[in-house]
Amino acid sequence: MTEPLVPLPAVEKLSSRVIRVLGGNPSKFTLQGTNTYIVGQGPKRLLVDTGEGKPEWIASIKSVLEKENITIEKAILTHWHHDHIQGVPDLVKQIEDVKVYKNEPQDGWLNISDGQKFETEGATLRAFHCPGHTEDHMALILEEEDAMFTADNVLGQGTAVFEDLAKYMASLSAMSKQFKGRAYPGHGPVIEDGPAKILEYIKHRKQREKQVLDVLAQDKEGGWTSMDIVKVIYKDYPENLWEPARSGILKILDKLEQDGKVVHNEDKDTWSLSGKSSL
Repeated sequence: MTEPLVPLPAVEKLSSRVIRVLGGNPSKFTLQGTNTYIVGQGPKRLLVDTGEGKPEWIASIKSVLEKENITIEKAILTHWHHDHIQGVPDLVKQIEDVKVYKNEPQDGWLNISDGQKFETEGATLRAFHCPGHTEDHMALILEEEDAMFTADNVLGQGTAVFEDLAKYMASLSAMSKQFKGRAYPGHGPVIEDGPAKILEYIKHRKQREKQVLDVLAQDKEGGWTSMDIVKVIYKDYPENLWEPARSGILKILDKLEQDGKVVHNEDKDTWSLSGKSSL
């Protein structure tokens, strides 16, 4: 990602029913830190994600709860990555009777099913299963705002990483049809036009697929390895980004192979267009 990060405060009221609390864990992977969100308008609120257990996060949570004279009734975890779930022990120490929900839950947590609703005064969240970034990934539609907590499928800055590109593309398409308003992402600033950003993501991924196919359409003695492809597509990027980029290129190649557009020569670990000799 080349764009500079937008500065975000540790705590910010984003709407009449959404307060963002940063996880206190900024990095090149988490951007300004993990976004956690206190949702609702009454004395008992919902919490979306918990950061990774940094003391700054639970201190911010305590401060908001005291200032607003509220408590957290339910914590909803969007996916299994450590920077979204490892604040749970600190939260439970602070609020013993808080209920923790997650798709494919750990012991002591409660499950989330697709379409499940979480209701509190002033807010209704509807769970939407959208695998891609991870298999268990859940977005949450905030019905009162026609908004979506997109978690890590869609970020406020840059692009997201994914485990399975075919599933990710299908999920992005489905997510774009679920709401018309804001996107509250897992990292980065609020996106005012959420569906438009999702369509940008889809366009970007399709452009990357086309770039890979365009490279493979060129003749290369010995055939194209995944790193060869990276060196063409990312030639203007620093070399230290090539290896991380290769992971994404391999996932594109896997999808294109599933689509019947490319073939993999496992002996040589090279790739070619279907119907085109790799010799």
